[in-house]
Amino acid sequence: MLSRPLFRFVREDKHIPFMRGRFAGLATSAILSALSVVLFFVPGLKLGLDFHGGIVVEAQTQGPADFDKLRRALAAHQISAAGLQKFGADNDVLIQLDTPPPGPRQEAATQALVDEVRHAVVEAQPGTQVLRADAVGASVSSELFRNGLLALGLSLVMILIYIWVRFEWEFAVSAVITLVLDLTKTVGFLAVTRFQFDLVMVAAILTILGYSTNDKVVVYDRVRENLRKYRTMPLRELLDLSINETLNRTLGTSMTVFLAALPLAIFGGHSLSGFATVMLFGIVVGTSSSIFIAAPLLLLMGEKRLRRSKAP
Repeated sequence: MLSRPLFRFVREDKHIPFMRGRFAGLATSAILSALSVVLFFVPGLKLGLDFHGGIVVEAQTQGPADFDKLRRALAAHQISAAGLQKFGADNDVLIQLDTPPPGPRQEAATQALVDEVRHAVVEAQPGTQVLRADAVGASVSSELFRNGLLALGLSLVMILIYIWVRFEWEFAVSAVITLVLDLTKTVGFLAVTRFQFDLVMVAAILTILGYSTNDKVVVYDRVRENLRKYRTMPLRELLDLSINETLNRTLGTSMTVFLAALPLAIFGGHSLSGFATVMLFGIVVGTSSSIFIAAPLLLLMGEKRLRRSKAP
């Protein structure tokens, strides 16, 4: 005999009428997504090295970094730093520079510029170590940006095909519309938080889309089972029933992934904290959209075809 779980988010006998708030959920999601589209253009995303191009130098000083000294030292070496900021600990410094103009000796000029930066920071604060220096040209960065957007578009198309094959077209269209809304909200979150948008963030968004798709498939599977089981139940009531039946599983899975990503967001440092924070946001958005967006869209698109509902 299977033992009962020690903890449940919602009691088994609890029935929450989620579809009562379907119009509020759809309106709120549409407004947030519209604002996110605006933020995509103004102020826009903060493009990282992969998409913007340039040189990134990570340095570590022996004591707390003195940014005024570092800026004066770079200026004395005639280095116009595009950005000088702290990341991680007080002695971690991130220096962003523009790449030298394209040409046959661009690689040598880039290496010379990195060496000049190393000399400048050591002069400003003796004992400083350069941990990493990366450079990406403008042509390479534009190609990476185009490929990143292409990957996002292809993932949505493949998700549409997968759900269309597995379910009816109403399920597929509802899921893809919901995923697009999730994607726009994530882009808006990146624009507000000013996390750098690079290949790592593309990986985070693709992970969010995959997780959100899995969450919606779980709910849709139960909806399809209940359509066969309760042949006379109005679709609105059937969706409420299906969501309530899968709610503990949905919240349990989301909480597990959330708790797994939380330490990375807090202690992951510069390279992982942005990725993990976007993942946390995506988990919350993807879980809530499965209930308040995907199901109401399915009700609007499939009420007459999947089940004639007598509910208002």
